[in-house]
Formats: sequence, C-alpha cells, structure tokens
Amino acid sequence: MTYQTHTLPNGLRIIYLQKKSEVTFCGITINAGSRDENREEEGCAHFAEHLLFKGTRKKNAREIINRLEDIGGELNAYTSKEETVVYAAAMKKYTRRMIELMADMTLHSTFPQKELEKEREVILDEIASYHDNPSELIFDDFEELIFKGHPLGHNILGNAKLLKKMNSESISNFVKRCYQPHQMVVFVVGNLNFEHFVKWCEEYFVSESAENINEKQKRNPPEQYRAEKLKLKKKTHQIHTVIGNRCFDLYHPNRLPMYLLNNILGGPGMNSLLNLSLREKHGLVYTAESNYQPFTDSGWWCVYYACDERNDEKCEQLVLEQLQKIVDRPLPESKLRKYKQQLIGQMTVSRENTENLALSLGKSYLRFGKMEEMEEIKKQLENIQPKDLQDIAQVIFNEEQLSVLKYY
Repeated sequence: MTYQTHTLPNGLRIIYLQKKSEVTFCGITINAGSRDENREEEGCAHFAEHLLFKGTRKKNAREIINRLEDIGGELNAYTSKEETVVYAAAMKKYTRRMIELMADMTLHSTFPQKELEKEREVILDEIASYHDNPSELIFDDFEELIFKGHPLGHNILGNAKLLKKMNSESISNFVKRCYQPHQMVVFVVGNLNFEHFVKWCEEYFVSESAENINEKQKRNPPEQYRAEKLKLKKKTHQIHTVIGNRCFDLYHPNRLPMYLLNNILGGPGMNSLLNLSLREKHGLVYTAESNYQPFTDSGWWCVYYACDERNDEKCEQLVLEQLQKIVDRPLPESKLRKYKQQLIGQMTVSRENTENLALSLGKSYLRFGKMEEMEEIKKQLENIQPKDLQDIAQVIFNEEQLSVLKYY
C-alpha cells in the first residue's frame, strides 16, 4: 500500500491511501477529546460531537442527515479521551460532497440552542443506559481509580449535572479552542486523484487562515500512581472484576511488545491464556479478557472477567497465578513464534476492513506523522524476544502495583 500526504498553509494535514474500490472512506481526526475539557466542561467533547450533526451556517439538521443518506452513504462520529473523529463512506463519485459536509460540520457548526436541548436529553438517556451495563461501566470506574483527579479519569459521556448547565456558548467555546486545522488530519482511502482531493480540502477549509493557527493545547500527564483495591455495591447478578495497572504510552518502545503480551494473555483469540484457564479448563466465566490502552503520555492495562459470586476468589486466584507464570519464566521460543504470527494475522484481517483501515490511518498520521505499515510492524515483532516480554511482565504484572475494582 502506498500513501501520499500534504499539509495546507493553515496546518491541516492530509493523508491519502490508494485502494481500488468504488467506495471512498474518509474522515477528519481531531486532536481533541474528553481529557481536553476543563473541570466545568466534563462531557463537553462528546456533547459537541453530537451537535456537529445539528446545524451549520449553511445546513440544518435534516439537510446534514440527508446529504449522504440520500445517495446511500454513511456518516458517523465518535469521541475518545484524546480524539474526536467524524467519518463517512460513499460511492467515490461523491467524495467531494463528503469532504464539503465534514468540513462544514467541524468548522461552521452553530450549535442551535433548540437542538442542544433535545440532544441533551438523548445524552442523559445514554448515560442512564450506560449505568445499566456493568461490563462497560466498570472500565470507566477503573480509569477513574487509576487516574484519580486527572482528566483521563473522567467519563467521556460526562457528568449529568454539568451537562444540564451547558449551552450553545459553552459548546462553541470548547470547539473554537480545540477544533483548529493544525490539530486535524483529513484521511481518505479510495481510488482518487490525489491532486483533486487536495484542491477540495483547500476549497472547503479556506476560511481558516494561517494567521489563526494557535499553539497545540497543553496536556498535563497524570501524577504518581498508587495501587488501590475498591469494591462497589452495584447489586449485579454477577461479580464483575477488573485487575490492572498504569502502562506504557503511545511513544514508549515497549508499546508493541505490550500489545503482543496483552494479546497472548487475554486477546480476542479463544486460545488466549486467560480464556483457556478460566473458561475452557475450569468453566468459571463466559468472558475473560485483557486490554491495553495507550495514550499520548500514559496508558493502562487490565484483566476483566465476570463470574458467579461463589467463584470470585477462585477466578482472581487463577488470574494472578497466570500473571505470575509469565513473570517467573519466559515463554518458549516456539510458542512466541506462534503468538507473533497470530497477532500479525489478526492485524492483517482487521486492515481488510476498509473502515478500520481508514480510521487507523487518520489516527496513525495524527500521532506519528506516518502510516504504520505491516512490514514495519512485522520487523519490530521479529526482534521481540521471550526475555523482553518477561521483563515487561515483571513491571506491569507486579502484584503490589495492581489495582483491583469489583462490582458486587
């Protein structure tokens, strides 16, 4: 796969990956998420993302919806701790229409108060429904536990009391501060003329001049971490448990080895060590998984499972034993080779999904200034030795540094 890049005078970066297809996937990745909110703005980033669909200087909410729906296209968006992404897919002859629409939404939204009031109720209902799903909510509470007092610990959906106080002005102020062209990447995967695509970006982002470029927003890294154990009474049918630790950031040399180690321990494969132990061998859980989430200046890793109350101690014991095995002795070379091939296969399959590929392209260019190519990843994986993973395990799986959160 070959890609091309270009930077406009106002700082907007563009990346294009050619792929023969009648469909174009494109979007805008913005370096702004829930961690960029001030204390009184908790939930503002997610609220703003919803309101991008509710009106611009040129279009009302219905016109935004119909702009791509009428030609069979799709338009979507999401907010994370560090990014807001608006993305779309349509037949390639409508690529210009997609770019115009997304530029209008991100640069010229008006956040009408009437629409804001309606969407506020939607988000409040989303928050309420989220509290009905302990298997998702526990990860938010875990982040709050290990990033206590820091914006990375805030729930992306926000605080209901603060959301009720937000108005058009507060949303607009957040967007003006964070949605700057030099903080954006426009990404596209399709079969296009790159020069034409650049001209469309120049046309639709022309209202933002180079003189308006602001400094990159400052993000303060989390302070010292201290392991904690917490039980929260949620009156759930099962006991839900997360066991984890702070972990490596996006730019740490151990990021890829940690991805590999996490995949071995509790990745999506049915042959993950946790699944083989807790489910296949002992039949104690339906789900046993581990997750690694790196940010620009920190990260977290955790194990999650849910079990019957009578099996709680046994499950925790099995998890800790599995972690200790990795700490105590390196994996055999033969097994590590198989695990490397498994991760390469999973990543290759994922990239065959063009939407996944496009979203990954936008984030990769925003964070690293390039596309992370499979050949480069393979070479890095080849260099990882069993001792490397053991050394990481001795740091991250250290029982004294593990925080434990339980719902019961």
